[in-house]
Amino acid sequence: MDALLLPFRLIYRGLVWFANSPRTLIISYLLMIVVAGVIYGRVENRSPADAVWWAVVTASTVGYGDISPVSWQGRTLAALLISTMVLLVIPLITAHFASQLIVDDDAFEHEEQEQLKADVRRMRALLEEIAARQGIDLPDLPPERPVSGPGSAAPPWARSGRSDRRRRPQ
Repeated sequence: MDALLLPFRLIYRGLVWFANSPRTLIISYLLMIVVAGVIYGRVENRSPADAVWWAVVTASTVGYGDISPVSWQGRTLAALLISTMVLLVIPLITAHFASQLIVDDDAFEHEEQEQLKADVRRMRALLEEIAARQGIDLPDLPPERPVSGPGSAAPPWARSGRSDRRRRPQ
């Protein structure tokens, strides 16, 4: 069974690598335009400028209609170019740039979180020391709960978060 799934896993890994590199996405877009334009120019006997213009218009799905394929090879090329652009390349480019807009710049990095936890422990130790000098009994700390968050074994509804809206009633 693993042997049957191997090609799909390799394709998936390739797509993930492809999608996470904006340079690769843009280069592939330009390369597809040029290659499709060259093939179209040869198949339909068009000038290189007309062929590249056709490829850009077809890939962007604008379709002015000023240049269109008449042979079955040209139409097949157009179908492949449109399908590849609409279903793969343009969504990947859009998703990459959208993900860059969504990044939370205010989120703490792991090192910052660890530093904050160390600071809280240090403050607690100092507070206990001051309280002991003054003869004040501090209330016991609540039992430590395991940290839950992305990547933890806790189910998503049980993870601590900023909003209670995401929590599932128990």
